[in-house]
Amino acid sequence: MTLLQEQLLAQLAREFPDGVAWRNLADGAELTLDAWHRRSNGLARGLLERGLGRGDRVGIVIGPDEPLEWLVSYVAVHKAGGVAVPLLPRLGPSEQGRILAHAGAAVVLCSEVHDELRSEGRAVVGTAAGGDARWAELLSPDDTDVEQVLSPDDPADIMYTSGTTGEPKGVVVLHGGLSTIDRVPPVWLGLGFLSSSPFATTSGSLLVCGPMRGGLSGWFLPRFEPGRWLSVVARDRPVVAFLVPAMVELIVRAPGFEVADLSSLAVVNVGSAPIASATLRRFGAALPRAEILCGYGMTEYGAVTATPLGDRGRHLGSVGVPLPGVELRILGPGGESVPTGEVGQVAIAGARPPRAYLGDAEGTARTWVDGWLRSGDLGYVDADGHLWIVGREKEIIIRGGHNVVPVEVEAALFEHPAVGEAAVAGVPHPVLGEDVAAWVVLHGTATVDELRSFLLTRLADYKVPRRITVVDALPRNESGKVLKSQLVAGDEPRSPS
Repeated sequence: MTLLQEQLLAQLAREFPDGVAWRNLADGAELTLDAWHRRSNGLARGLLERGLGRGDRVGIVIGPDEPLEWLVSYVAVHKAGGVAVPLLPRLGPSEQGRILAHAGAAVVLCSEVHDELRSEGRAVVGTAAGGDARWAELLSPDDTDVEQVLSPDDPADIMYTSGTTGEPKGVVVLHGGLSTIDRVPPVWLGLGFLSSSPFATTSGSLLVCGPMRGGLSGWFLPRFEPGRWLSVVARDRPVVAFLVPAMVELIVRAPGFEVADLSSLAVVNVGSAPIASATLRRFGAALPRAEILCGYGMTEYGAVTATPLGDRGRHLGSVGVPLPGVELRILGPGGESVPTGEVGQVAIAGARPPRAYLGDAEGTARTWVDGWLRSGDLGYVDADGHLWIVGREKEIIIRGGHNVVPVEVEAALFEHPAVGEAAVAGVPHPVLGEDVAAWVVLHGTATVDELRSFLLTRLADYKVPRRITVVDALPRNESGKVLKSQLVAGDEPRSPS
């Protein structure tokens, strides 16, 4: 039987009370398993005393500089029988207000108070001054267990999609879909699991209890900077790290990367977006004794695949094999399954509780069909059962009748030693319908003509971008995904050629 997160924390707190669950690397503050359990009990009681009802939605807009407060708040909302609505503080106040209104949040726990948070008559609790109540004052002195009976079928979270192609959608996540843990670890090792991913993202939320699976201590670095990350690994010597592809790309091009001491790392998990094989090869060269494990997941399902331990780079570039209980199908245009090695839309099913879009029955019916989640991602499964993601169905560029997959062009750009970051997308063309455009961040010297000539040696001519724009940085969301809509919106129309 799968333990709910709250049950797992309670058991760990009893067996390893002094074990450090999470450490804030910015200030050294620690949250032991016992303190996490008791403080979340106290906050849950405080919420209940102020009228929080079972199933009421609670917004959590607590910034990365207060990771321990975020963790206590998240578990407390669940213990009180509420539904957590985690939001990124970097969202604009108006966007925060729209999402909280859509979710129907009755209360919001936040770092910074905006008028939009006070709208709709909701209560605002600030970790700093400015709220209708103070977070610390909400903690009840009674920190004994809260008698709330949670079911795996009860709503736990409303997670909002990253919105790279449109308005974010709220995905209802049930308690039974938050965890795949069915037992506590036999020992508490307390070794470091390093992460900088905000907990309010889908990948970050999977890490709330992720380190616990191996008896590890979560080490949170609030502000990712590649030089700082390299220094932390060399000095504090974590054994596991989680990175999104954008972080890996920055690390391998950081000064000192080639000589950095990364020898403590036994496993590095890379997830949340596709990553170029060239980047993985360069990163792996500095970690000859470590396993680099890529994974794939989405807000609408959770974790889907992962590279199995012991693969040792044999399927470099893939996102691994289905996790236990997960089924995959690759679908053709008519919804039929396609043969091994053929590209189609990735469809996902499994034993986990189904998810749905909040207040969007039509969108739910289009996305979950006959028990299968239509991911919108294009990929194929090889003969060994490894999944390879090649792009988004909506991002395929149709240039004069030819299909161009942006990920393929981006991977070719990453092969050039001067290219630090790259994004490829379709732009309108009056004759061809769409044309191929690229935006690159250079960490070396190269002209646009040199880049185009380089690509012509690796790609068919119709796949090579005729417009390559050098930029200082690519716009990304908190999950590390490039916001291509912002790049395309800022592009100048091109005359026929």
